[in-house]
Amino acid sequence: DVSPVVAGLIGATVLVVSVSVTVFVWTCCHQQAEKKHKTPPYKFIHMLKGISIYPETLSNKKKINRIRRDKNGTPVETGRGNLLVDAAESGLIGSEKAPDGPNTAPHVDQLPIKVDYGDELSPDQSLTPGGSKTSSPSSPGDDVMLGELTFSVDYNFPKKALVVTIQEAHGLPVMDEHTQSSDPYIKMTILPDKRHRVKTRVLRKTLDPVFDETFTFYGIPYSQLQDLVLHFLVLSFDRFSRDDVIGEVMVPLAGVDPSTGKVQLTREILKRNIQKCISRGELQVSLSYQPVAQRMTVVVLKARHLPKMDITGLSDPYVKVNVYYGRKRIAKKKTHVKKCTLNPVFNESFIYDIPVDLLPDISIEFLVIDFDRTTKNEVVGRLILGAHSITAGGVEHWREVCENPRKPVAKWHSLSEY
Repeated sequence: DVSPVVAGLIGATVLVVSVSVTVFVWTCCHQQAEKKHKTPPYKFIHMLKGISIYPETLSNKKKINRIRRDKNGTPVETGRGNLLVDAAESGLIGSEKAPDGPNTAPHVDQLPIKVDYGDELSPDQSLTPGGSKTSSPSSPGDDVMLGELTFSVDYNFPKKALVVTIQEAHGLPVMDEHTQSSDPYIKMTILPDKRHRVKTRVLRKTLDPVFDETFTFYGIPYSQLQDLVLHFLVLSFDRFSRDDVIGEVMVPLAGVDPSTGKVQLTREILKRNIQKCISRGELQVSLSYQPVAQRMTVVVLKARHLPKMDITGLSDPYVKVNVYYGRKRIAKKKTHVKKCTLNPVFNESFIYDIPVDLLPDISIEFLVIDFDRTTKNEVVGRLILGAHSITAGGVEHWREVCENPRKPVAKWHSLSEY
C-alpha cells in the first residue's frame, strides 16, 4: 500500500541512478578506446640496440644492465646506465644530473667554519651534485689525443624527424687514475635552441665504448636542418665528484645531406672551448668580507638575459649558492624562486663565518636553476668566484674583495654552461 507519490519518487530515483551509471560506464569505455588509438606527440624516441623505448613505459628513470663481449668473446659487464625520457610538453632530459647514480658529498666536520644562513623559501628539489670538485671539469692538454666519435645522421621525411645514432668512440683518454680507464657517456644537444637534450647510458671502465643508441627528434622540418648544429659532449662519470669533461664534437648540419639516406660520420674529439659556449645570461653578485668578525657576506642581486627554459618562453629561476673549502662543499643555500621572468631580481644575502687564513682556499659557486614542479629542475648557468674561479672576471672580483675589506664589491658575470 504505497501512495502514488512515493512510488513515483522511487521510480524516478531508480531511473536517474541507472542513467548516471550507464553514462559513466560509457564515458570510461570511450576514453579508454581513445587512448588506445591516440598517438602521443613525442618529441623523440630513444632506441637502444634497436629496441624502441617510449616515454609512457618509463617512470623518470629506467636502469638497464648492459653486457657486451670483448674481442675474445668473453662477456664483459659494461655497467648500469640510466635512460631518461620526458614527454614533449615537459622538455627533454635535463643536464643537471649525471646519468647514473647519486653523487655524494664528503661530510666535513673538522673544518672551523660556521654558516649563518638568511631566511628563504626555496623548492625542495636540488640539482647541485654533491661532488667535491668546484673547478671546471678538467680536460687533457692540447697535446693529448682525446679520441674519435662515430655517429650517423638520417632524416625521416614522412614523420619530419631527425634521427641521430651515437654508435661508438675510440681512443678516449684515461680519466680515472686508479683503474687506468674511464666511465664514458655522451650528452647531445641540438643548437642553437638547446631544446633537444639527451644522454646516453654510462659504460664502465672502457676507453672504446660502444653505445649504439638512437635518438629520433620529431617536429624538425627538413628546411631547417641547414641552420642546426649537433653538439656532442663526451664525459666520464665520477660517483664521488663532478663528472670530468673529456671533450666535445661540433657538427654543423649545413655540410650534411641526409636526404639520400643515412650519413655516417667520424669526428675527432676536441678539447672543450668554454669561450665558444652560447651565452647563458648574466648574474650580478656582491661580496664583502669583515676581517674583524671574520665573516663573508654574499648578496645575490639580480640576473638578466637568461635563456628561455619553459614552453611559455619564460623561466622560473632561483640561485643555489655552494661554498667550498678546497674541493669539499661545506655549505649550501638557495634563494626564492622568481616566477615567469628572464630578468629576475633576488636581493637576498647569506652570511658565512670564514677565518682569514682559510680565504685562499674558499670558493663560492652560484648555480642559476630553472624550477619546474612537474619535471626535473634544470641548471641554466654557473658562476664560480674564489680559489677555483675559471674566468678572469671571477679572479679579479675575488681579488678586489680580499684587498678591500669591509667594502661591498658588486659585479656582473657571464654564466657558463654547467
